Amino acid sequence: MVSAVNPPRFVPGHVPPSRAREACLLFAARGLEVLVAEREGHLTIPTGAELPALLEGAHFLGTLEGRDCYAVPYPKELEPPPGMKLMAARGLFMVLDDVWLGVAGRALAIAEWDVTHRFCGRCAQPTDLVPGERARRCPACRTPYYPRISPAIIVLISQGERMLLARASSFPDAFFSTLAGFVEPGESLEETVLREVKEEVGLELKNLRYFGSQPWPFGRSLMVGFNAEYAGGEIQVDGQEILEANWYAIDALPRIPPPLSIARRLIDAFVAQVQAGRQAGGR
Repeated sequence: MVSAVNPPRFVPGHVPPSRAREACLLFAARGLEVLVAEREGHLTIPTGAELPALLEGAHFLGTLEGRDCYAVPYPKELEPPPGMKLMAARGLFMVLDDVWLGVAGRALAIAEWDVTHRFCGRCAQPTDLVPGERARRCPACRTPYYPRISPAIIVLISQGERMLLARASSFPDAFFSTLAGFVEPGESLEETVLREVKEEVGLELKNLRYFGSQPWPFGRSLMVGFNAEYAGGEIQVDGQEILEANWYAIDALPRIPPPLSIARRLIDAFVAQVQAGRQAGGR
């Protein structure tokens, strides 16, 4: 007997359907901000009918819970209509669930790609959209331009029942998280983990294991998560990217990232692992 499988809530796509766009969800983005509508005390994504002037240049993203979704850059000179506002995308963590948040992140990346590749970086000619692809191409030199994704690693380092958490200079709030960094040309993901940890806190690692991944719109990156164990060294923060780092027991955690982020998933998974070990040991 085959059990029923719920269909995915979001089905990605790039070829726009022929149906009308007035009822679509229109994710209008400017930089790292998204246009939202306020209705009866709740924030929602506007529809195409509410922003008809933006529909012509919108990019199809797929369907979310059966509704077509489009992304479009929001012009710098345009003020939000009455009842709408531009909201920092990080604020959507407290408003949207993970599926809707994922679509919003996809929209941020597509809108930014559309804005930054309207002219060829090789010969400066205006680029054209490529039918059937998520691409722009220069009609003169034929150089293609695809949405860029910057791979980055994120790693939770454990020492027994403790984990290493750090406060980065780039964090908007004073919270602690796992270590992360962008992959450099010529590096494997594993090499990036070892280099970033050595540079930022001076530690050696062992037993590096893949955890999972998450698209991350703040930096147009793909976060690739790992677990690793402490192998040696003393904590020495670099003082530039990392301001403070310490070992923390699961019973005395500092302020940590909000749910939905892969950093929080790494932390929660380690907490659950330690708790399971304690229960198995009768502690």
